[in-house]
This record gives sequence, C-alpha cells and structure tokens, in this order.
Amino acid sequence: MGESELGGAGVAGLRRPVPGWPRGLRAVLARLAPGSPLLPIGARVAVGCALAGWASMAVGVGHPYWAVVTAASIYQADTTLSWQRALQRTLGNLLGLGLFTALLPLIHTGQLAMIALALAFQLGAEACITRNYWLGSVWVTPMALLLTEFGSHLPATTLIADRWIDTVVGAGVGLVCCIAVTNRRAADRIDVALERVARAEAAASRLLAAGPVDGAGAADGTGRTPTTQTPEGTAGAAGAAGADDAQEAGWARDRLVGALVELREAAEVAAGEWWQRALPEERIAHAEQQGHRALAGLVRRLSAPALAA
Repeated sequence: MGESELGGAGVAGLRRPVPGWPRGLRAVLARLAPGSPLLPIGARVAVGCALAGWASMAVGVGHPYWAVVTAASIYQADTTLSWQRALQRTLGNLLGLGLFTALLPLIHTGQLAMIALALAFQLGAEACITRNYWLGSVWVTPMALLLTEFGSHLPATTLIADRWIDTVVGAGVGLVCCIAVTNRRAADRIDVALERVARAEAAASRLLAAGPVDGAGAADGTGRTPTTQTPEGTAGAAGAAGADDAQEAGWARDRLVGALVELREAAEVAAGEWWQRALPEERIAHAEQQGHRALAGLVRRLSAPALAA
C-alpha cells in the first residue's frame, strides 16, 4: 500500500473518528468477547505467564518474575512469530550473561563503575532494541543483573544461574502454552475482514460513481446554478457542498484503509498459526486488488481540489 494512498490529500479536518466504528473501552471489550479471534492470544499470555512463574518457583529459582517476564515477552501475533521471538530472547540473554560475566571485575570496583555501566547498557538497549530484539536483549540482560546488584548482595554466580534458568523455563513453558492453546479462530477473522473490505469498497465505489458534488447547483438539487442566487450565495453553497463531499470521501477512505489493513493483518496471522483450515488466498488477493483501486480513486478525488488550488 503506497504512502500516497494511505496519506490521503491535503484536505483539512478529515482525520476524525469514522461514524459507527467502535472506540475506547467498547472496542477493547469487543476484541476480547467470547468468539473473538484475539481471545486465544489473551489466554496464551495468561496461562503461559502463570505456569512459567509456578515452574520457576518449583525449580527453586530466587527470581521467578524473570520467568514470567520471559514468557510474556515471547508472545506475538501468531505461533511462528512467537517461536522466533523465543529464540531471539534465549540467544540475547545468553550473550548478555556472557557480557556480564566478562565485566564482573570492573563491576566490583565500586558503585561509580556500576552506575556508568548501567548507563552504557541503557544506551545500548535503546539503540539496538528497535533494530533487532536479540541484540537489544544482549544489553538488557546485564543491565537487569546490574540493577539487582544495587539492592542485594547475592553472589554473581547465583544471579547468572537464576537468570539463565528463568530464561529457559519462561521460553520453554511459554512455547508449550503457545502450541497447546491453539488459535483456531484466526481463519475466521479473515472472513470478517473480507466482509468489511467488501462493504467499504462498495461504499467507496458508489461515492466515486456518483461523481463530485456540483456545489454551485447544490441549493436547488438540479446541478444548475439558480438564477436568483447572488454570486456570494453561489460561492457559499459551492464551498459548503464541496466540504461535505470531501468529508464523505475522507470517511470512505478511512473506512477502506482500516479494512484493508485489518485484512492483511488477519491473513498474516492465520498463515503463521498451525492447525488451520485452508486460507482463501484468491478471495484475499481479489479483495485487496479491488480495495486498492477504489482507494486510489478516493485519493485522486481528494487531491484534485488541492492540486487545482
């Protein structure tokens, strides 16, 4: 989807909530209602984090919340992405533990060195976490251990062992729960998204077929300028009709953009889940093609007044 399609045109005041679109708490409750395709993802997080904490406590690790954080961090939109995130988390923590071990002689020199290293780890994490998750974890892991050193005097070997065991336990239990709690409704979300795209595309096509409103003749509904209307009144009617037309086109564009984004997201999530029915690839491709054509028409229609000006 091109930036020009999504960005729209230079018509002010069009970025407002689309009528009838759920917002706020109502939107959150709708996403987590029974039968929602996102409900299994919430169940994965709740069950996986709870079991990871209990498993860490059963093993006897002194920091079970590290296992809970690890389990929560690996959950992504689908099973495939969660598996990749678990590998990244495990690799980053292992390398981070190696970095912490190598810096132990410097850490034990005093609190000033610990503060300087904590700041350096923070800068490294901020610089790398958006580029690559495992690379950011390399900096986050020694920073977490270093901050723990400020509030306790546990042996370094105990901290390193606890971190590694919690990482393995959290990632392992989290993946098991991710596979056990299947998201069979992921493909159902595609059907809902296809219907939403079809409705938005039909509304956009009707608006494009009707053509732009002739503002000069909007007062009498004939498309012709009334003979009794003053030039000032004609200009005012044209401006009001043009603004209404631009507002409707902007709303239609926003509906269509949201529906297309939701369809693409639903298709990618369903493709990354296991134990799914066959996905309607042809319907998805056709709906996206038709939707982008209508979206391009709306963008051209919104751009025309700005370009003419």
